[in-house]
Amino acid sequence: MTYEQIGQLEQALRLKRDVYSGALKTWGEEDFRTIQAAINYADSLRDLKRFKEAKALLRNTMPVARRSLREGHHRLTLKMRSLYAAALYQDPAATLDDLREAVTTLEDTERTARRVFGGANPVTGIIEGHLRLARVALAARET
Repeated sequence: MTYEQIGQLEQALRLKRDVYSGALKTWGEEDFRTIQAAINYADSLRDLKRFKEAKALLRNTMPVARRSLREGHHRLTLKMRSLYAAALYQDPAATLDDLREAVTTLEDTERTARRVFGGANPVTGIIEGHLRLARVALAARET
């Protein structure tokens, strides 16, 4: 986080990649710590506008998270889905189908977040913000 705060995004990415790789080796792909490391790594990829890599990592990790995380880890699965949708709609190369998928994913994720955490929770607010931006991107592309 310190590297990110001082603008050293590539260095932050390298560290997050190393942490993710180490987590895979140490705990395996289904451990919540590995899934959290994957989210952090994908978030750094998205920050650096490396959308293709972020989406690929999240596409591989989301089914693992859904299968392996228990009820107490809703925050991770919701964050992962939100991050994937953000990588879809923020990508300048996004197709109309990508934008529609982003909106649909965020609508579903927002409903779940609201049911699990309530409307005042920061996780719900972040997802709502992404949903607003995704809808704007979709509307702009459709016109």
